[in-house]
Amino acid sequence: MDLFDDLPEPTQTSAPVSAALTAQPQNTKEEEEEEEKGLKRKREDAEHHSDRTAREEECGEIKKVCKEGLPRLRGFVAARRGEREEMQDAHVMLPDMSSCLPTLPGHVSRVSYFAVFDGHGGARASQFAAEHLHHTLAKKFPTGDPENMDKLIKKCLLDTFRQTDEEFLKKASSQKPAWKDGSTATCVLVVDDMVYVANLGDSRAVLCRMEAAAADGQRKPVTLALSKEHNPTIYEERMRIQRAGGTVRDGRVLGVLEVSRSIGDGQYKRCGVISTPDLRRCQLTANDRFIILACDGLFKVFSADEAVKFVLSVLQGGSVEQHPELTEEELKLEAACQQLAGEAVRRGCADNVTVILVSIGY
Repeated sequence: MDLFDDLPEPTQTSAPVSAALTAQPQNTKEEEEEEEKGLKRKREDAEHHSDRTAREEECGEIKKVCKEGLPRLRGFVAARRGEREEMQDAHVMLPDMSSCLPTLPGHVSRVSYFAVFDGHGGARASQFAAEHLHHTLAKKFPTGDPENMDKLIKKCLLDTFRQTDEEFLKKASSQKPAWKDGSTATCVLVVDDMVYVANLGDSRAVLCRMEAAAADGQRKPVTLALSKEHNPTIYEERMRIQRAGGTVRDGRVLGVLEVSRSIGDGQYKRCGVISTPDLRRCQLTANDRFIILACDGLFKVFSADEAVKFVLSVLQGGSVEQHPELTEEELKLEAACQQLAGEAVRRGCADNVTVILVSIGY
């Protein structure tokens, strides 16, 4: 069995690959039980809590010198509270988290991390994950010069998600009354030019890749799914929940919880809700333009294709108001991110909306 659900290999001259990527179920019950055993850019949103910002600042300044030929990654974020009383989303952007790591593996030049967490039942699980998950990841990240890097990164991600969930549940259960918060998690880890995506729940990540069409030779955008949604209506998820003694009613666990995997949600863990993420891997190429990470607030009113085309339309638009500290390209990327989140609210999404736009340049 492959370690990851790989995306299609990039092509240079063929017709666009299908945008529909079918992920086979990655974790059987037995595998889950075995795994359970075994620019720094000032685009931080004003709603970031100061304690998380302080933790991120501990990671130091962004290194600007990387291995030749590596993609340049820049992150932009937009967050909207929508009609909710509370902002329950959280996010982290670390275009270079190398200084968070004790040591980098010998052949690795840069490690980047971007994540979106969509809380439910409160903001405490999403904030906890945003504050702690990447620090746990840094402690578990492979060291030395290992040959089996993919296997070690898979184990690192699985262990990190499990530990983050366990630590939050321990903290939640110690409160009076106990916290009942939960959160999705979609994390993009970029090791040099290899993207590893780990996700729980219904937040999503998609990649815009430009492919040459056979007919006219023009490069056309293709939308590739980097994540897999987890909700209890999916057969494999429902079967796991039912085997654990839970039920699915009206598309929800026990008729209440919309997702079948999450961080937190202690009251549902005995009903088959797990914190084991799905993992995907994709190598970046010069054909890749950007990655969109967003909570379901965006994808309730945008399809993945529509979101990609919306961003491209802004990037290909006219001139933007100049800013002394930003290039025109950066201003357009910032505008695309902000307008995408704003358009989601305009289309009637009442949920929190958080969008991270990661540009990919060579």
